[in-house]
Amino acid sequence: MAQVFTLVQTCPAGRVTTYSWIGKALGYPRGARMIGWIMKEVPRGIPAHRVVNSKGELTGSWAFGQLGEMRQYLEVEGVVFSPDGRVDLKSYGWDPLQELDVTDLQHILASTSPSVKVSERLLHLLRNDPASPLKKQN
Repeated sequence: MAQVFTLVQTCPAGRVTTYSWIGKALGYPRGARMIGWIMKEVPRGIPAHRVVNSKGELTGSWAFGQLGEMRQYLEVEGVVFSPDGRVDLKSYGWDPLQELDVTDLQHILASTSPSVKVSERLLHLLRNDPASPLKKQN
């Protein structure tokens, strides 16, 4: 969790990253859903509005309270939306594996503070959901 939040904090203002890109950067190439579960528990101060789905859609916008608030945060940072409400990932996307060299990524992840509380709900999903890359093997 802490590494997810660290990568989200590293995403620059005016750019967006995706659940998938974060998962791949952390060694979970099929971990987008897991990253989404983790982002539901994001603490204050993490720019969660910068995480969108792989189509550039604002799938986490419900977490910001009022409808459109996530979009407003991004627009204030200079992100422009297409007429169908998507972010152009070619223009605004920030993929840690493309933007950071391996040494920088390792340094960023090594500087992560491990003090993050994991909820029982998230632990259950990580251990048991068929889509979890951390699912316990029977």
